[in-house]
Amino acid sequence: MYTSGCFDLFHYGHLNILQKSKELCDYLIVGVSTDELILKTKGQKPVIPYEERAKIISSIKYVDEVIPQNDKDKQKVVDEHSIDAISVGDDWRGKYPPVTCEMEYFSYTESVSSTILKDTLKLIKK
Repeated sequence: MYTSGCFDLFHYGHLNILQKSKELCDYLIVGVSTDELILKTKGQKPVIPYEERAKIISSIKYVDEVIPQNDKDKQKVVDEHSIDAISVGDDWRGKYPPVTCEMEYFSYTESVSSTILKDTLKLIKK
């Protein structure tokens, strides 16, 4: 199974999706967005650099392998890593790019997100 994200300011919602994903598979690969991809897609650099975010994710017991997410081409990841299923939050339902594997949607963890944390810490420029 594969899941991916920025994982900037790691929080309980991130942990939930990793744990729920691992419960459904024998081997969980996690794509961590590179700093360049985050800058390109969100218009700002992450608070925590890629190498540190990748180390955080790789240290979690549910994660078997961490790979850099350099672009949003999910089918390329499916093909290169023989992915059987992808897991994402249900906020992606209807928005996720088409892929040739199964999709598993998990309920969004209420009241926590990196955006909420950054805003609370005044890290988002308005």
